Amino acid sequence: MSLEVKEKTQVRLVFLGAAGVGKTALIQRFLQDKFEPKHRRTVEEMHSREYDVGGIKVTVEILDTSGSYSFPAMRKLSIQNSDAFALVYAIDDPESLEAVKSLRDEILEIKEDKYTPIVVVGNKADRQQQRQVSSEAALSAVEMDWNHSHVEASAKENANVVEVFKELLQQVNLPCRLSPALRRRRETFPKDDGFRPPMNKTNSCIVS
Repeated sequence: MSLEVKEKTQVRLVFLGAAGVGKTALIQRFLQDKFEPKHRRTVEEMHSREYDVGGIKVTVEILDTSGSYSFPAMRKLSIQNSDAFALVYAIDDPESLEAVKSLRDEILEIKEDKYTPIVVVGNKADRQQQRQVSSEAALSAVEMDWNHSHVEASAKENANVVEVFKELLQQVNLPCRLSPALRRRRETFPKDDGFRPPMNKTNSCIVS
């Protein structure tokens, strides 16, 4: 009797950004659908979930990092070992967007690949009265100048949180990480539900 072998693949997503921008809140909202209003300092936490994608077991690891810059070696290791990055800023904190710019430079330097999957997330979109970062300016800088995706989200109101993770996984392009034998089964992968296709990158994986 032959046993069906379930193939596995693994993807690691890392959330980076200044302290207090809501990295942990976004992850908690996605994984547990809850929101803790009180800020809790994070050093580093790894969350792992297994999903069935067209009969293929996909392990998605989500790394929640410290907003403190007192752990540069830990941050460098996190970047080296991850596949896609959510760079989070708060729309009421322009300095946090500057931190995102520095983190992006660091990622591109460490990964040595300007096409590294990156999604820039403007969190705390519920704070429109306190907004200090123009959504138009941020969108223009991120998508036109950097060629990354930009999403505004609110962990508090659960707005666009799932979209952040879908965009990250879409950019990682899961079928391309599988063996050639599995690529023929690509039609079993979920179809995009109206999500914007990833931007045209010269090294994008095309499954024939």
